Amino acid sequence: LRWTALQPSNELEAILNMCQSKNWTDFEKALEDFESPAQNFVFASKDGTIAYKANGKIPIRKNGQDALLPVEGWTGENEWIGYIPYEKLPRTINPEKGYISTANNKVTDETYPYHISHDWAQPYRQMRIEKVLSADDELSIQAMKDLQMDQLNLQAEEFLPKFLEKVSDSKETKAIGILMDWDYVDDKDKAAPLLFQLWTTEITNTLLADEISEEMLVLFRGKKQAIDQLLRNALNGEQGIWINEKGGIKAVLEKSLSMAVKKGRELQGEDPSDWKWGDYHQIQFKHPLSAVSPLQYIFNYKGNLASGGSSVTVQAAGYDKNGSINHGGSWRFIADLSDLSKASHLVGPGQSGQLGSSWYQNQMEDWVTGTYHVTLLNEQEGDLLKLVPKR
Repeated sequence: LRWTALQPSNELEAILNMCQSKNWTDFEKALEDFESPAQNFVFASKDGTIAYKANGKIPIRKNGQDALLPVEGWTGENEWIGYIPYEKLPRTINPEKGYISTANNKVTDETYPYHISHDWAQPYRQMRIEKVLSADDELSIQAMKDLQMDQLNLQAEEFLPKFLEKVSDSKETKAIGILMDWDYVDDKDKAAPLLFQLWTTEITNTLLADEISEEMLVLFRGKKQAIDQLLRNALNGEQGIWINEKGGIKAVLEKSLSMAVKKGRELQGEDPSDWKWGDYHQIQFKHPLSAVSPLQYIFNYKGNLASGGSSVTVQAAGYDKNGSINHGGSWRFIADLSDLSKASHLVGPGQSGQLGSSWYQNQMEDWVTGTYHVTLLNEQEGDLLKLVPKR
């Protein structure tokens, strides 16, 4: 299987050169050696320059659709015909709006001549970041902390009013009432986020489960975006075959809501007003060695912590089918370029993977609450660890 990450490359040298860069020109030149994995790089310097580059060695295929699945490699017909030229990779320098944001969202439009990916994140995190940054010309460190921990769910803001309009005569009156009163914040102590997340999951199951096997659904990485667009079209009067075959958008929403309420009751009891998003949506930060039973009781001794956010909030907290958070920002970082001698950090679950270290899982609760730590480059206080080679 051909993959750019299996080819020789110089990422370490690229990082060393990035660290020695004096300006954007130096930095971009250093990036040329960072080939895999493809990454979003952002840059800011004291002279006021800000920049972005989608970097990496990205193959050019004869047919962009071939990037969806493996193709025959023994015929010679599907060989790559080169790589996107480095100078043609997407980039932004000093945009007129005065800021740059990126959240794994699609970074090209239909005019871009090369294929990069079929699998982009849903746009809601980027939309929220853009909204906050564009609303104020002066943003404090605290404002950036608040943004990184923002739990406003713009997917719910887009779809939920239209969903509720379609199911207004549903028998699930208590659930509907909870959702109608929701402010769209994925707060761990609220019932509405759990209801909405279960509902969107059941919509996907209603539309796809009978047609696509569970094994294939795991491989369908863009299904959330696809379902969003199917729903968007249907709610605007353009029902596609997937929704028509299930009886129309009203039938799909009513059936999936009933299934979501049933699932919620199985998880957290009969009364939806007693449910909490955080009783389902939790983080553990499993140590790799905890996969060997009973070591999980030693390495994961803090257990699970309830957390807000979701896969579509700026405070990224994607989760698996059991509610366990499996995706998010492992390192949150904020720097004020007027004083680079200090910065605010949050490293979950801690800086050490060694059980017994005072830095082992010491930031686990902080990851959930958004409690940052200031690091100081010009102060030398702290513990000294001296490593002496054995003679």
